[in-house]
Parts: sequence; C-alpha cells; structure tokens
Amino acid sequence: MITKQDKNTARKKRHARVRRTIFGTAERPRLNVFRSSKHIYAQLIDDENGVTLLSASTLDSNVDVDNGGNVEAAKKVGEEIAKRAVEAGHKVVVFDRGGYIYHGRVKALADAAREAGLQF
Repeated sequence: MITKQDKNTARKKRHARVRRTIFGTAERPRLNVFRSSKHIYAQLIDDENGVTLLSASTLDSNVDVDNGGNVEAAKKVGEEIAKRAVEAGHKVVVFDRGGYIYHGRVKALADAAREAGLQF
C-alpha cells in the first residue's frame, strides 16, 4: 500500500536523520534554520544544556525587510545572526539546515553568515 506524504513530513524525517549526527555544544553551538512561506528564522542552540543561546528572524525589529520570504531577507537574517554570535563570542558553529535542501533562502542565509564572520 502506497501512502502519500506531504513535504513538511518528509522534511521532518530528513531533519531527524541529520540530527542524529549533528550536535551543538556551548563552545560550538548548532546554527538551526527554520523556513516558512513568509519568514525565516535562525537560532544558535546548545544541545548539551538544551538552551537557545540567541536567535534572529525576519520578525525582529533589527532586520528591516519588506518581504520576509525571499532571498534578500534570508541574507539579512544571516548577517544579523552572525553579528550577534560574534558579539557573544561564538565564532565556530555547526550548521543545521533543518531538513531543507541547501539552496535558495537556506543557502543565502548560510553564505551571509559566513561572510559576516561565522565559521562552519
């Protein structure tokens, strides 16, 4: 019997598979990306203690965007998360693409974070 699976369920399965190997520590936190149709969110997470160290999204007042669901907005969120991370003393992170394909908004966020000083 063939069952139909929606895109988000498939993404969650991919993310769970990747999360078995990716683990963030206090010295090297996990940079997690969540992408919705209207916004993009990024978090630095310490998995040892189970806490979010800092975050940035298109909903923040520091990130000035007209449309939160495009590549330009993702670049600004990547720059903002990198700026906040470097200020907090986190230069090296583990990138967690959240089960999304590495292109478009996810790639733009990652490239902007790298250019702003994060290493992964």
